Amino acid sequence: MPTEVKHRIHDLYSEDLQLPPPYRLLPLREASRAFDYAKAVAAKEGAGTLIWVGRFDLVEFALVLEPDEPLAGARRAIYAGMNALADTLAVHAAPSTPISIEWPDALFVSGGLLGGGRLAWPKNAAENERPDWIVFGATLRAAMNLMDPGIKPHLTGLEEEGFAELGPGRVVETFARHFMVTIDAWQEEGFTPIAENYLRRLPAEAGVERTIDGVGDLLTRKKGSTAITKKKLIHALARPSWMDPESGEMLS
Repeated sequence: MPTEVKHRIHDLYSEDLQLPPPYRLLPLREASRAFDYAKAVAAKEGAGTLIWVGRFDLVEFALVLEPDEPLAGARRAIYAGMNALADTLAVHAAPSTPISIEWPDALFVSGGLLGGGRLAWPKNAAENERPDWIVFGATLRAAMNLMDPGIKPHLTGLEEEGFAELGPGRVVETFARHFMVTIDAWQEEGFTPIAENYLRRLPAEAGVERTIDGVGDLLTRKKGSTAITKKKLIHALARPSWMDPESGEMLS
């Protein structure tokens, strides 16, 4: 990362985030991993616990949730989380900035991969029973750390897309507010508004209709055809598309 970028992000870092109730912040230092830590403490710390790692190169955080429905349907929280991530950037971006999602978990800005979300739940949780907890985690690249940003045009960072002044803490604060609004809508109006908002952010495919079913699977059908193609959410969540499967780190 260029020195001036690192210093700017460092200046914006603060453990004193302004989070609305019912969030409770647990800040960690750079060597920690928010997602792994959240899974380890989820049962003890409970819903609303937000783990944030103070890193300069990434915006990394995880949120503990306690769903009120069986695990099979609760996994749809990945869509609520991805919507909140996209909304977080949209309110701070220039109006013409394209922000999109690649099913189910990758976030793109101006065609470049910025990062994504992931989901975890207890290993022994039954599909037809309410899990004690689930964890939504997110990681966004702060900057590309390249002398020539054109070397990897398929990747991008907050710095490259004009979000340098936003700061990691502000990203987390904004996400927390948007996620709360999204969950409130889910509880009051059902999952349909969340699904519609999410599907609008997928790359358009001419002549293709898409829906999300009750367990989060993506269903696609070509107009005029009765054949439906299904993509299983549980299988996709097993290997986040924005991570290197060997290193477990963000694609770089």
